[in-house]
Amino acid sequence: MIQVSMPAAFREVFGKGESRRLRNSEVTPAVLYSGGDDSLTLQFDAGLLFKNLFDIHGRNAVFTLAIEGDKKAERHVLVKEVQKNPVTDRLIHVDFFEIELDKPTNFTVPLKYKGAAKGVELGGELHISKNVVHMRGCPLDIPDLIEVDISELDRGDGRTIGDITVPEKVEILDKPDAVCVSVN
Repeated sequence: MIQVSMPAAFREVFGKGESRRLRNSEVTPAVLYSGGDDSLTLQFDAGLLFKNLFDIHGRNAVFTLAIEGDKKAERHVLVKEVQKNPVTDRLIHVDFFEIELDKPTNFTVPLKYKGAAKGVELGGELHISKNVVHMRGCPLDIPDLIEVDISELDRGDGRTIGDITVPEKVEILDKPDAVCVSVN
């Protein structure tokens, strides 16, 4: 899993107008939720946050936040929601969720199909049934993506969830007989 470190600060202004003023001064408001504890209101440098979010887009990543003035040295979080302006793509707000690195959590991991199926070259048609797989494990044990080699698939062949190899500390939550890709 990707790890990203970011500085942050506590946000002391609230409301629509104040948030707009923050965004105009290149600061993005955010909220950090933790399981059961009170949420923390934060602010980030907009350019740095946008760059880091852009780099991890569509992938699982653990952010390590160093919040100035916080009693914890660093907090490990996942991005839960990103709100952007639909016209300018400017960040409006980000929600984070605090996690523990040694506690198993559920993740959705993308599947990447590599190779050209030989059955397609012989007139077959490739059907992709799954683009993601659901996994459970400690955040740093979860792979960024899973590659599935389809080059040996002939007409009538397929790959199921049970055919996917994963790290030993990680378990797949999907049914093993579910078809991921097939050549018809």
